[in-house]
Amino acid sequence: MAHVGSKGWLVAELKKAGIARHPVGRKKIETYKATELYGLYRKYVQKTR
Repeated sequence: MAHVGSKGWLVAELKKAGIARHPVGRKKIETYKATELYGLYRKYVQKTR
């Protein structure tokens, strides 16, 4: 179990949502930095309030 907000947590949450590769670059999400993953998380996973 990774700490909430860490890179490992972001990767796990994105994979739970069905995103295993970057939508544009098509590389595995594990190769991206946490800042890029957080952007993907906010765009595709996090619910709009």
